[in-house]
Amino acid sequence: MGKLSGYLRLTRPINCLMMGFAVIVGATLANARDVSTMWLSLIYGFITGFMLTAASMTINDYYDRKIDAINEPKRPIPSGLIKPKEALAFASILTVLGFVAAVLTNLLCLATAIAAWIVFVAYTTVGKRSGLPGNFLVSLCVTIPFIYGSMAITTEVKLNVLLFASMAFLSNTGREITKGIVDIKGDEAQGIKTLAVRFREKNAAIAASAFYVSAILLSPLPWFFNLVSFWFIPLVAVTDLGLAASSLMLLKDYSKEKARKVKKTVLLWFIIGLLAFVVGTIKVT
Repeated sequence: MGKLSGYLRLTRPINCLMMGFAVIVGATLANARDVSTMWLSLIYGFITGFMLTAASMTINDYYDRKIDAINEPKRPIPSGLIKPKEALAFASILTVLGFVAAVLTNLLCLATAIAAWIVFVAYTTVGKRSGLPGNFLVSLCVTIPFIYGSMAITTEVKLNVLLFASMAFLSNTGREITKGIVDIKGDEAQGIKTLAVRFREKNAAIAASAFYVSAILLSPLPWFFNLVSFWFIPLVAVTDLGLAASSLMLLKDYSKEKARKVKKTVLLWFIIGLLAFVVGTIKVT
C-alpha cells in the first residue's frame, strides 16, 4: 500500500485532473453544442491530458531527486519509497497510454501531444536551470490542453480558446515564480537560476504578483467580446479576488512558508477559474 501511495504521489493527481479537465474546457469553448455528441473524443482527450501530465510529474521528480533531497526529503524518490529506475519505468507506461489515447482521437491531437512532450523534456533537461524561460515552458505545457481540446472537437484552434489559454499562461507563470521562492535553497545549491535565486525573494514576489495581476486584467475580455454568459462573472470574480489576495499576501510576506501557502492556494483559484469558463460558455450557447 505504501509503494502504491508513492506512485500516486509522484503523479500529483490534482495537477493531472486539472490538465484532463482543461482538455474538456478547451473542447467546450471551441464548440459547446457538439460536446455531448463527441463524448468519446473527450474521454480520450481527458486520458491523454491526465496520463501525460502524470508522466511529466514523475519524470520531473526523477530529475529533481537531488534537489528534493534538500527541499522535499519526504517525496517518494528521495525518501527511498520509489527507486529512480522504477519512477522512469512508471513514467514510460504513462507516456505510452497518453499517446495511444491521442492516436485514437486524431492525428492533429497526436502531433500536439508529441509537441507538448518535447516542450516538457526541453524544460526538464535544459530549461529548468534557465529561470524565467523555464517558467514559460511550464506555462506552455499548462496551456496546451486548452488547445488540444479545441482540436479534438473541431480540428482547429478557436480564437476564444487562445484567449483563455493566455490567461492560464500568465497566472501559471506567476505560480512557477512563487515556487522558486519556496525552493530557493535547493535551487541555489544546484545552480538553477530562478528569479528568486538571481534577484532574491522580494523581487521574485513582485514579478509573480505582476503575472497574477496580468491574468486578472485579461479576465473581463471574454465578457466584453460576448464569448461567455453572465454566469461567468461570479466565478471569475472569485478567481480574480483570490489571485489579488494571494498577490498582496506574497508582497507583504515573501518568506518560504508564505510562498508555499500562496503556491497551494493559487491552484484552487485555477480550478474555480476553469469552472467559470465552462459555466459561462455552456450558458451562452
